[in-house]
Amino acid sequence: MLGNGRCEALCIDGTKRLCHIRGKMHKKVWIAAGDIILVGLRDYQDDKADAILKYQPDEARLLKAYGELPDNLRLNEGIAGGMDEEEEGGADDYIEFEDEDIDRI
Repeated sequence: MLGNGRCEALCIDGTKRLCHIRGKMHKKVWIAAGDIILVGLRDYQDDKADAILKYQPDEARLLKAYGELPDNLRLNEGIAGGMDEEEEGGADDYIEFEDEDIDRI
């Protein structure tokens, strides 16, 4: 997000484009980093586009299953970087309490 109803989007063709969020979505649909959005390209400006629609996570998974999105695209990463997925060999991000610790509190 860049402010003033604009965001920077990395398109499937590999180019970064400055996107203007259309008025119907402005302040109603929040776009975060890592979200899959539908972008309308402009005929007269290759480096600018319009954000038309934000796909929900289940819609994005269906698009990937139908082959509309490339296979190397990772879904639902966002800023957190895929916190839902458990990676092997990674450090635990939570604290385990035993019953003895809870009784002391």
